[in-house]
Amino acid sequence: MHGQPATALQTAAAPPVIAVVGPTGSGKSDLAVSLALELNGEVINADSMQFYRGMDIGTAKITDAERRGVPHHLLDILDVTEEASVSDFQQQARALIGDIHARGKRAILAGGSGLYVRAALDVLEFPGTDPDIRRRLEVELETAGPAPLRQRLEAVDPVSAGRLGDARRIVRALEVFELTGRPFSSFMPAREYFQPAVQIGLEVDRELLRERLALRVHAMVDRGLLEEVRRLDAAGLRNGRTAPRALGYAQFLRVLDGTSSLEQATDETIIATRQFARRQLTWFRADPRVIWLDWQDPALVARAAALCRTAPVPPPP
Repeated sequence: MHGQPATALQTAAAPPVIAVVGPTGSGKSDLAVSLALELNGEVINADSMQFYRGMDIGTAKITDAERRGVPHHLLDILDVTEEASVSDFQQQARALIGDIHARGKRAILAGGSGLYVRAALDVLEFPGTDPDIRRRLEVELETAGPAPLRQRLEAVDPVSAGRLGDARRIVRALEVFELTGRPFSSFMPAREYFQPAVQIGLEVDRELLRERLALRVHAMVDRGLLEEVRRLDAAGLRNGRTAPRALGYAQFLRVLDGTSSLEQATDETIIATRQFARRQLTWFRADPRVIWLDWQDPALVARAAALCRTAPVPPPP
C-alpha cells in the first residue's frame, strides 16, 4: 500500500461516511452489506488482516456469495510478506470515499481495527519513517533488550512510555522523536471527524459472543485453517511483519513446527480471540460518537439505515 499524503476529498454536499464497528464476530460485515443494499452503497474493508491475500478462513473474510453483489474495496491487496500501513490505508480509504460519493453512492467502512477506522474518519496525522533510524534502533533492541530503549523514551516522551508495552511500538516512538523532534504522543488523534461521519456500533451479549467465538474458531479448523496456514507458510508468512501475528495464524504455525497440538492451538486461538474482542469493545466504547444498536434486534438493518438516512448532510464547501 503506497500513496501520497492524504488530502480532503469531499464532494459538494457529500453524505456522511458510514462506519460499522464493534467486536469480532458481532456481524459487522453482514450489516455493512445489508446497509449497502438499502442505501446504494459500497463497502470499504477496515480489518487490517483482511488486506492479505490467502488469509481467508482465519480472518473470517467475507465470501463472494456473502457480499451479495455489493462492491467491496481493500480486500486482498497485500501479500503476507508485506507490512500493513495505517497511513497508506488512510490515503487509500479517503480516496475511495471521495470516489464512491462522487458516483452518488454511500461509502460504508466495516471492520474492527480501531486505529484504521479512526485513520479514515478522524483528523489524524502520521509522522514519516526513516529506515536507517529504524534499523539502528532495532539492532539496539536485539542486542540490549527493551529496557534501555524504554528508559530513553521515558526521558523524551513519558506519555508514550507509560502507554506502550510492545517493544516494536517503543522503537517506533523513538524513531518518530529522532525524525521529527516531537514526542510520538503529540501525533495522537483528537476525536474530530475529517469529514462528516456516522458510526454504528454493534452492542453484544458478551457471554453469547464468547460462545459464538468458540464455535467460529472450531468451524475455521473444520474448514481447513491448518491447511491455509501451511499454504501461507510456504508463501513466506513468517517473513512478514504484520500477517504472522494474526489471530490463529501464530498459534497454528506452532502446530506446523511440532511444538503445539491442533487441540492446543484451537484452545489458544479461542482465548486470544475472546481477549481481542474485549479490547475492541474497550476501544470503541471509549468513543462517545458511536451509536450502539443491539446486534440481535430483528429490526437492526432498518434502524441502522434510518440513522444513516437522517444523519445531517453538510452544506457544500
